[in-house]
Amino acid sequence: MTYALILAGGSGTRFWPLSRNATPKQLLNLFGDGTLLAQTVDRLEGLVPRENVLILTNAAQEDAVRAALPDLPAENILAEPAKRDTAPAVALGIGWVAARDPEATMIVLPADQLIPDAAEYRRVMAGTAELAATTSALVTIGIKPTWACPSYGYIQRGERSSTTHLSEEIAAYEVMRFREKPNPELAEEFLESGNFTWNAGMFIWSIPTVVAELSRHCPELANFVHEISTSTDIPATLASQFPKLTPISIDYALMERATRVLNVEASFDWDDVGSWISVGKYLPEDPQGNHHNTPISTQDSTGNTVYSAPAENGKHPHIALLGVQDLVVVHTADGILVAHKSQADQIKKLVDHLPEDLC
Repeated sequence: MTYALILAGGSGTRFWPLSRNATPKQLLNLFGDGTLLAQTVDRLEGLVPRENVLILTNAAQEDAVRAALPDLPAENILAEPAKRDTAPAVALGIGWVAARDPEATMIVLPADQLIPDAAEYRRVMAGTAELAATTSALVTIGIKPTWACPSYGYIQRGERSSTTHLSEEIAAYEVMRFREKPNPELAEEFLESGNFTWNAGMFIWSIPTVVAELSRHCPELANFVHEISTSTDIPATLASQFPKLTPISIDYALMERATRVLNVEASFDWDDVGSWISVGKYLPEDPQGNHHNTPISTQDSTGNTVYSAPAENGKHPHIALLGVQDLVVVHTADGILVAHKSQADQIKKLVDHLPEDLC
């Protein structure tokens, strides 16, 4: 059997004022096609049985997650009792799956990525799951870089794997090392070398393989996995043991130390949708290069992104721009953001200075 663990926590800072602590990016309907979380679950249709889709969130967002996924079994959604980074979260998921099927294949996914071509996504993930089920390797999905982005982690690839059971259309490469977010100059070197992919945060492995790797490299997490997988009351075990775990990322704790890691390059379109600038690419564009989802009037204004949540009456406000360039303007019922695009990555720092009722 194949299971999917979707990590649906995080903070609601990058997309303020639309996002809040209780409704971060994955719980927003940014493009009119449903929340990113619901899209992530729907993409698994035909790949992972709905009853095998597990969601890990946090207490602040649990109610909103359950509301976004009303057809998912209630016991398939858990809230972390404390913030402990991705390694403890993934370890919880491993133990959760192992309690149901200790021989399962497991897919780990972020909840907040935009992948329009669901059919191609399922084709790649099905082949990758087959690879993970039949080799003693941890497998990652890599995204072919389209520019020298300094905001993503990178995966350095070596030779193509000698695995032969996969079709030629799905190629796996031996991973040489994981590289953290580089400076712009180093990112250019990665791009020019041609043997780097972006780290999409998607992992696939068999439960026996990942448990063996945790036992070898992360005994604390391996013990926690055992406690969860053998627990007769997972929520109680989670509440008592999870807050004691060392906060650390899954890349540092496991992926960079694992005996063998393979990388499969994605052939589907992918977008991390990391900022309002990213959202702007999917909005209608006027002749002056302004992207918007709400009526606008402009004079001497170019390259702006304008987004508005609809009012209670369902209507969008009309926004006028005069003599401004490269701004992000976001309007909601209780907040307005005006920021230069060059500062879009700093919005999360701005949120620290806002009144608590607006966070």
